[in-house]
Amino acid sequence: MTMLPHLAAALALAIAGACQAATISVRPGDDLAEAVTKAQAGDVIEVARGQYRANLLIDKPLTLRGLDRPTISGGNQGDTIRVTAPDVLIEGLIVRDSGDSLKDQNAGIYLYPGAHRAIVRRCDLTYNLFGLWIEKANDVLIEHNTITGKREYASPQRGNGVQLYNTKGAKILNNDISFVRDALYVDVSHNALFKGNKLHHSRYGTHYMNSYYNLWEDNDTFYNRGGLALMEVRHQEVRNNRAWGNSDHGIMLRTLQDSDISGNVVAGNNRGFFIYDVEYIKLNDNLVVDNVVGVHLSAGSTRNEVEGNDFIANREQVRYVGARDEVWGKQRGNYWSNYLGWDRNNDGKGDVQYEANDMVDRLTWRHPSIKLLLASPAVQALRLVGQQFPVLRVPSVVDPHPRMRPHHQDWSQWRGKHFPGQ
Repeated sequence: MTMLPHLAAALALAIAGACQAATISVRPGDDLAEAVTKAQAGDVIEVARGQYRANLLIDKPLTLRGLDRPTISGGNQGDTIRVTAPDVLIEGLIVRDSGDSLKDQNAGIYLYPGAHRAIVRRCDLTYNLFGLWIEKANDVLIEHNTITGKREYASPQRGNGVQLYNTKGAKILNNDISFVRDALYVDVSHNALFKGNKLHHSRYGTHYMNSYYNLWEDNDTFYNRGGLALMEVRHQEVRNNRAWGNSDHGIMLRTLQDSDISGNVVAGNNRGFFIYDVEYIKLNDNLVVDNVVGVHLSAGSTRNEVEGNDFIANREQVRYVGARDEVWGKQRGNYWSNYLGWDRNNDGKGDVQYEANDMVDRLTWRHPSIKLLLASPAVQALRLVGQQFPVLRVPSVVDPHPRMRPHHQDWSQWRGKHFPGQ
């Protein structure tokens, strides 16, 4: 078979490049920065275990690989590693001690515009201002890294663990990020995958802004002020995550449209879901358990599909601020652990609608001690009076036929997972 001329030429160039690539060994006492500078495109630099003081500029495609976890320190100046070329692989390193300038966005590893397809994996990024700053670099892969910030700094003086700005196609997988301002900060970044990350002891586990078509899956956000914050975004998929023990909210949805928030566990937060100015989303099959407020709903959040959720043992199931009833569970219904209705035909759905904010609920907001009497005949009579006399009613979240049994049979394991000290 005759090979086309242009394919033959491309193959020849690839073979020539492979033949020219070299493996460069760097040992303690060697000049690591000089080795990077002298390396050719495609070379592999293998760094032996030891301590190296360097601020590296990687301006060509190459591999920087640590053997047995060597440490590269930036000396508390600038970026410890700065990458300006595409197709760079960094793995197996301890990268630490960036500078402190929030203005210059000093980072352990800074992927500059054009550093497309960079890979950073199995690294420890510690005591840097920003762990990883990724700017206008597409199709990057950040996986199996441990990232910690300057934990003695106040939150406003810290940088973020991983910051994405104006990127496409990023994959942020299986990282452990803590003691930073926001573990993941995502701004104007699209078509990204965030999966398997543990995000904790920070301001927000994840802070999304102005980003579209992203998938957030199988992540744990815990012991932050806020777990996941989606703000000014569309077309998000948030599924099978766990947001627990956060001092404010588990999942914040603010100015959000056309998204699917399904199968998540939201437990032990001050507010499980905080939903503000949200339309045309699916909020389905989530477990909302043992929060102070299960859902805080306001600002015209309407025209949403809310089905198959379990609302269990929240001190206040829903705190709703609105001008008219908001109907949830039109098709399948939701489970409410404080529902007092009955199921005479045994179809698994209550015969009496559930109302989240009836007269008794509003009284308990003002006078919490009433909760001691919730099971008394007097309080149940007060609920009945409120249902019979609409003049005493206020707009509420209404579930026409709530489910009688929860879908999540393992819900009790999520009780008691509160923010330390709360």
